[in-house]
Amino acid sequence: MKFTLSPARLAPIKLAIALPLAAALAACGAEEGDTLEGDRIEPIEAPAGTNWSETVTVSEEDGYVLGNPEAPIKVVEYASHTCGGCANFAATGKPEIKEYVATGVVSFEQRNLVRDPIDLAIATLVRCGADQNMQVLSDEAWAFLPQIFENVNQNSAAYEAAGQLPVEQRFVQIAEAAGLIDFFAARGLSADQQRACLSDTAAIEAIAENSSQQAQEMGINSTPTFLVNGDKVDAIGWNDLEPILQRAGARQE
Repeated sequence: MKFTLSPARLAPIKLAIALPLAAALAACGAEEGDTLEGDRIEPIEAPAGTNWSETVTVSEEDGYVLGNPEAPIKVVEYASHTCGGCANFAATGKPEIKEYVATGVVSFEQRNLVRDPIDLAIATLVRCGADQNMQVLSDEAWAFLPQIFENVNQNSAAYEAAGQLPVEQRFVQIAEAAGLIDFFAARGLSADQQRACLSDTAAIEAIAENSSQQAQEMGINSTPTFLVNGDKVDAIGWNDLEPILQRAGARQE
């Protein structure tokens, strides 16, 4: 089953609250072919006292870049926090791509493609702490995804009632219904800190607006979608993506 986003703008005020949660476990992928070719690129040393595996910057597109921000091979993943295919990549692809990131030749940027209110709540919370923790928290939330949906099913009345609340209260209640407050509290974000982030309407709207604008401008309507040096590639997982990186020059010997 393939899940695609509608072309409608996904401002949080307009996001639907009653969702067919089972559909969110479907994986989706890009459909463009790749034509990347290149000689092997030698490793690039990180600045003294640092390493690329722990270097995180925020891009102009509001994505979180792991690794050398000037890497000659730039990988971008448009991901949803309620996407089963994205969860699978986090578990199977992230550990592998980090080995390439460590060389300084490849950077990995995670951008949001928001598709539902739970997704937006998680996207807000993983950004609530230090920049360095965004991708780590995202990966842990993907691993927790089945339990998140189970929590929402068990608390469906509270989840649906959230849709009637003002935006500054809505995502707090969504997070509580999904068990996210306790989950992230166990990972260093206090409940008060989370509620402050989830009440920040401007920040939440910015995440949704960036997602919608980029999806429209770049023709991205499914998750995960991968870009390599700005081009969409035909990959939905690590087994597809690694050969593309190697042809682009990220070959380890």
